[in-house]
Amino acid sequence: MPVALSRVVARRLFSRYTRATHLLCGFRDQNNNRAASLEPMNDYEQEDPIPQGDLALQITALPRETNGFGDIYGGWLVSQMDLAGTAMASKIAGGRVATVAIDRMAFLVPVAVGAQLSFYTQALEVGRSSIQMMVEVWSDDPLSNEWRKVTEAVFVFVAIDGSGRTRPVPPRRG
Repeated sequence: MPVALSRVVARRLFSRYTRATHLLCGFRDQNNNRAASLEPMNDYEQEDPIPQGDLALQITALPRETNGFGDIYGGWLVSQMDLAGTAMASKIAGGRVATVAIDRMAFLVPVAVGAQLSFYTQALEVGRSSIQMMVEVWSDDPLSNEWRKVTEAVFVFVAIDGSGRTRPVPPRRG
């Protein structure tokens, strides 16, 4: 299957899965109605995509984070994405949050040692106690001097109190 076609198929599957998850999780739109869908991932369609959201974290990929082929472990990258998403979700929630789901994720290109990684976050939905956050990772590859998107995922966080129980997200100010 050609790469462009496989990306289209993956985008359609992600979109269907996201709509179903979105409804099951009980996210609501601005009028407090059950949200019917999310915007599909459009970055593949753009000729020159740019990061969406706010810069939450920057880190350099080091040799200790590599597999036997010299590429950065995907699990390490996911943990850094979780840190970036947690930082932003805790600001929205006004306190402690817990990661409860990673909705959709696709690794687009491998990450080389020495790459400067930038993590961008964007709140997609805020429910009664949950926050759905898009986390994108972009790489500035030192070998090719190329700025490119590495991966993206939708993380779902839940606001919790000191004893680990779900609590409401405070209303947004202004």
